Amino acid sequence: MLFDKNGRLVLTRRAKGKMLWPEDWDGTFASHPRESETYVSSGERRMPEELGIKGRLDYLHKFEYHVPYKDVGSENEICGTLIGVIDEDTELKEIEGEIDEIKWISAEELMSEIKTNPKIYCPWMLIALDLLEKSDKTMLKKYANVLSTWMNSKIQEGLAEAIKVHLSEDKWRLVDEKN
Repeated sequence: MLFDKNGRLVLTRRAKGKMLWPEDWDGTFASHPRESETYVSSGERRMPEELGIKGRLDYLHKFEYHVPYKDVGSENEICGTLIGVIDEDTELKEIEGEIDEIKWISAEELMSEIKTNPKIYCPWMLIALDLLEKSDKTMLKKYANVLSTWMNSKIQEGLAEAIKVHLSEDKWRLVDEKN
């Protein structure tokens, strides 16, 4: 997930040609690590391919989830959540077949939109945001100014309710980093 220094998150609308969650809003971009990659190196490889920019990322946490999408298919993955900070004036590109639209959003704006229509947000993005406070403590300290508006009870309650629209609590969990 990419944020600006004021804590606004870059959201991307998945391309309409995507099989799962087409035209839904997602958290900036995603990647699947190749055999020799870490989550961070995978994300840094995919960032130019999906957004047309390069940047540095840090690892926050990982979680596992399983959620069906209509009668089309499902997601059953372990997701590593990464964070980066970019300047709000950075020119991001909508890459055909990946991203149809890009926007910046604050935590409060997202909560307002989620109350109206939680189904247009990808469930894994909601889970990643909900688990921010359980991230690596060193990273929470490093990004405290950026993440502070995302980690309060009002935001956490809104995210939890939105997640329930997509899947039950027994279908997702934080992955224990010690195992």
